[in-house]
Amino acid sequence: MDRWFLIAATLLAAVGGTLGVISVHRGNRSHWTVVWMIGAFICQMGFLSVRGDLRAACPLTDRGEILAFLAWSLTMFYLLVGPAYRISLLGVFTAPVVVIFQALALIPGTLTAHPAKIPGGNPWHETHSAMSVLAYGALALAAVAGVMFLVLDRQLKEQHLKSGLFRNLPPVRELLVSLERLLWLGAGLLTIGIVAGFLMPHTASAWGHLIAAVAVWAGYIALLAVKQVRGLTGRRLSLSAVVLFVLSLVVFAFA
Repeated sequence: MDRWFLIAATLLAAVGGTLGVISVHRGNRSHWTVVWMIGAFICQMGFLSVRGDLRAACPLTDRGEILAFLAWSLTMFYLLVGPAYRISLLGVFTAPVVVIFQALALIPGTLTAHPAKIPGGNPWHETHSAMSVLAYGALALAAVAGVMFLVLDRQLKEQHLKSGLFRNLPPVRELLVSLERLLWLGAGLLTIGIVAGFLMPHTASAWGHLIAAVAVWAGYIALLAVKQVRGLTGRRLSLSAVVLFVLSLVVFAFA
């Protein structure tokens, strides 16, 4: 039952992204992408609800659940940020990332087939896991916005001003504002997650994960500090957001 929710969410995100690309190629705005992504979000909620009942805790135990939770977090932040900043094309860039995360979660063996209940769950552990993955959702969306800026920058340099993609890309200022706010939000959530991580009981293997998470946090804090103190061009900020997120995925190797 739980897998069907995740399969449906993956198909809905794939359809939304594909139709969005076709719409943009024709020079139109992808108005329906957000509708398909809302459908995917509802199915993601169904998956997490079922797994949560089976686990009797926040479903963040195996890599499949972590990937699904990350996809849900990314979708949630897209639905909050995209309409708020009138960045309709953000869904076209977000949908493929959601599909990739969920497709990886559906690979046989990634999701535990028969999840067992988690006895005596520690609240600090659950706070650490939930806040960290929520942070990654915000940081993933910041990376997506960074990719959009880099595409827009390239279109401007190559003077592809009449292409459907260029006409539908949002103004540079809106992209950079949303990118920076997502970085601050992600860093703040990650801070909460790391504090909870130090307060939870530790096993020997957990320390590697926590050290990797602290390294990721330090990288984002350093980026934001440089942005505040010295300033960064939009291209450097966007490229840094993308590179940092890709490098930060190494944390999941310790999950």
